[in-house]
Amino acid sequence: MLGLKTAHQLQKEESRTLAPYAMKSALSAGRVHKEVEDPYRLPFQRDRDRVIHCKAFRRLQAKTQVFVSYFGDHFRDRLTHSIEVAQIARDISRTLGLNEDLAECLSLAHDLGHPPFGHGGEFALDEMMKKHKLHFEHNEQSRRIIEKLEKIYPAFDGLNPTKEVLDGLLKHNPHSYTTYIDFEISPHLESQVMDLSDEIAYLNHDVDDGLRSGIIKLKDISDFAIWKNAEKEVVKKYGRQIASHGGRYKSRIISKMISRMIHDLCDTTQANLKKYRITDLQKVRKARVKLTQFSPAMQKQIAELRVFLMKNFYLDPQVNSQIEKGKKIIKKLFLYYIEKPGKLPAPFQAALKASEALPVVVKDYIAGMTDHYAEETWHKLNIR
Repeated sequence: MLGLKTAHQLQKEESRTLAPYAMKSALSAGRVHKEVEDPYRLPFQRDRDRVIHCKAFRRLQAKTQVFVSYFGDHFRDRLTHSIEVAQIARDISRTLGLNEDLAECLSLAHDLGHPPFGHGGEFALDEMMKKHKLHFEHNEQSRRIIEKLEKIYPAFDGLNPTKEVLDGLLKHNPHSYTTYIDFEISPHLESQVMDLSDEIAYLNHDVDDGLRSGIIKLKDISDFAIWKNAEKEVVKKYGRQIASHGGRYKSRIISKMISRMIHDLCDTTQANLKKYRITDLQKVRKARVKLTQFSPAMQKQIAELRVFLMKNFYLDPQVNSQIEKGKKIIKKLFLYYIEKPGKLPAPFQAALKASEALPVVVKDYIAGMTDHYAEETWHKLNIR
């Protein structure tokens, strides 16, 4: 009978099984606030668990991905999107010999800071913050949530994750912010994997949701190389009769598109690691290029699909009208609380008393709202 695996034993397993350029728990820079580590969980496991149990994570189930969260039962929201990103990131990390726990934690946390009403809400908040010579960006807000805004531990604010998680959330441009670890271009490979897993997830599930809604028609997408290549493999496996099975046919093609993108990413990344002689973690940190990439051919296919989705899905009136309404709600709420800070809830009043700037506090409050709560508050305050 096997005994219980301790964190020490799990660290030994990591050292034995993970690639030399993976972010191993034993090499972590630790936490900002010192804590006694769990005897049975590795640090990144613990970080992931803290994310899953925080309030901001639960609110993702009522935040827009493309369709507002109450549009329909089978369309993605921020929570289901984050789960899909995590699944893809774990698969890629396992194939490349990277740290699955870290990649999963980053994936589950990457959209914690997303405001209501999707990217429209993000643009609206950024526009309002710029009036105060500040800005809003959801990756930065995700980090702010786990570093400061969640208040569930008596000894510190935030979730006190490892420094690798804090830096890993700044996936687009970590050098615009204070970082704990010195990177030339991009953070550890697990963060780079999360970034492109996000892209794989949203491109494919947006195609799926677009087809399901009827906004995208099969004939509109069937000539794209990324679809045609996947379709060939599906027909080869199931026979031409699969085309008569509607939803199953589309589902199998989208699944194959995801697989092809994952395989391409793994193959290209492995080639880059060899090309740039990445043999340890330090060389990852000093690399002057992004090591995790798609091949040029796949990049072209993805770019074509992204342009199509922008023109034919994201800007479709059925989608965009709800987003435009959401942007209006966010702007009105922002102006209201800037003019009447005394109407902010008690925790945000406390932040003001602790010398937080008013626009930052208002931004934190609105960014944490769900779609429904933002709209309900807008109606309740009767601000048109």
